[in-house]
Amino acid sequence: MSFLNAQFSEWTLCFLKEKSDGIALVPIGVLVECIIVTIVSFITILIFRKNYSSVLKIAVLFEIIYLITLIISGTNPLAYFSNKTDAGLLALFLYVNSLVVFLIIFVFNLLYSKIISSKIKN
Repeated sequence: MSFLNAQFSEWTLCFLKEKSDGIALVPIGVLVECIIVTIVSFITILIFRKNYSSVLKIAVLFEIIYLITLIISGTNPLAYFSNKTDAGLLALFLYVNSLVVFLIIFVFNLLYSKIISSKIKN
C-alpha cells in the first residue's frame, strides 16, 4: 500500500504537470510517510496479533493511520474548493489516491477469498 500511494502521487503530479515550488518532492514525502505508517501498523499488529488475522483488517488499520497522519500534517482535502490551486488539488488527490489504493486492496482480497473458497469446495 505504501508503494501504491507513492506511485499514485507521482501519477497525480504528471496529471497536474506542476513541478515547481517543492511539489515535485511530494511522492518522496508520501513514501516516507507511508513507511512510517507501515512501521506503526506493523508494531500494532505485533502487539494485537489475534485481532489482525486478515489482509482486509490490516489494510483498514493502514488506511486509518495514514489518514490520521495526513490530517496531522495539515493536508486539507477541502482546501481546493475554496482556493483553486495545484497544491489544493494535490492535497485532495492524496486523499482520493489513498481511498483508491484501499479499494484495490479490497477487490484483490475479495477475489482471493473467492478463489480460495472455490478451491476448498472442490
